[in-house]
Amino acid sequence: MKGTYLLITTEHSVITQFSLAVFFVIAGFLFEITKSEWLFQIMAIGILLSIEGLNTAVEKACDFIHPDYHKQDGFIKDIAAGAVTFAALSALTVILIIYFPYLYEKVF
Repeated sequence: MKGTYLLITTEHSVITQFSLAVFFVIAGFLFEITKSEWLFQIMAIGILLSIEGLNTAVEKACDFIHPDYHKQDGFIKDIAAGAVTFAALSALTVILIIYFPYLYEKVF
């Protein structure tokens, strides 16, 4: 729980993603999404925040080992950030698949 608290209160990317997660949980209730849509949404949010937490841990470990810039640390950090990108794009795709029909129905 301490790690979760530290991530949510100190890491700006996690703060942003957590805020968006709260927004989409509220949206889920407002749009009355189905049980299976809830499952996909919760999994997407959980995976994204988990990968972001691992990315933060990798970055902190690299900074601890080499406080000054090191080419190999930059490579390692870029790879970890790439994993976050995959998770974020997947989560965005899930969110679009879930909410686009609801929004389309409201507009048209």
